[in-house]
Amino acid sequence: MEKFNTQALPHRGARYIFVILLLALLSACSSLKLAYNNGDTLLFWWLDAYIDLTSDQKPGVKSDIGDLLHWHRKTQLQDYVHMLRTGQRQLQGTPSVAELQADYREARSRAETVLMKAVPDMAELALKLTPAQITAMETKFDKNNRDFRKKNMKGDRTEQMKFRYKKSMEQFELWFGNFSRDQESMIRKASDARPLDNELWLDERMRRQQRIVELARKIQQERPPLAVAEGWIRELVKDLFDRMEKPSERKGFFDAYLASNVEFVHTVVALTTPQQKEHAHKRLQGWIDDLNALAAK
Repeated sequence: MEKFNTQALPHRGARYIFVILLLALLSACSSLKLAYNNGDTLLFWWLDAYIDLTSDQKPGVKSDIGDLLHWHRKTQLQDYVHMLRTGQRQLQGTPSVAELQADYREARSRAETVLMKAVPDMAELALKLTPAQITAMETKFDKNNRDFRKKNMKGDRTEQMKFRYKKSMEQFELWFGNFSRDQESMIRKASDARPLDNELWLDERMRRQQRIVELARKIQQERPPLAVAEGWIRELVKDLFDRMEKPSERKGFFDAYLASNVEFVHTVVALTTPQQKEHAHKRLQGWIDDLNALAAK
């Protein structure tokens, strides 16, 4: 790893950011190759928005993001191809609830594996953050929470359920194309059957953000050895991933939430027509082709 100086900040903690963005791209982007090929710029802007990089830090950050993208192309993209091909095979029929649960666990495991790999880099980054940058991160979290309230908590429960349904339909239409009115009616009914508690999710977001900020400040103030900082961050990452599975006062809600969402997806796939499944198959193949092309570069 590069030594810290005013010319090149060791900023490999950006891998954490990249994982989040890539998962978002895989789930929602209709032009994966275009977004990925511009990933260096997107990642830089994303990171700068959170910690307000200094002019001395920026060249090193840009260089490190380039190294990150090269690493990701070589080691991770074929894993996503495997997941998408599994989806294609499942869509030849109707995937079972157990298969959908396995898909969720696999995606979660892959994300956790990459984040754990990045722990040493995140620790090195945390040791270089200034108090002002941590404050900037906290301010960005606050803005995100205001956006969450504005989008997800507007109006009464009925309006919030309608908003959630519309967001779900955007994803399903990306995969399957247009739905008939009868299908939309059944999907809306299945959507509304899911638990809804945006106050709880906002509180979870704020708890997670608070823990991240508190740990960043602890590392910045105490300046522990790198190995110690790595241990603290590894523990936090693991705890955040396992939050919904650990015994707590919210465990019942978390279990019901996950089960209902898996059942929701199962219901939607079960009511799709052969033509809609073929649309999804072609969409998946397009992503597979993009990922293979990206991995080959």
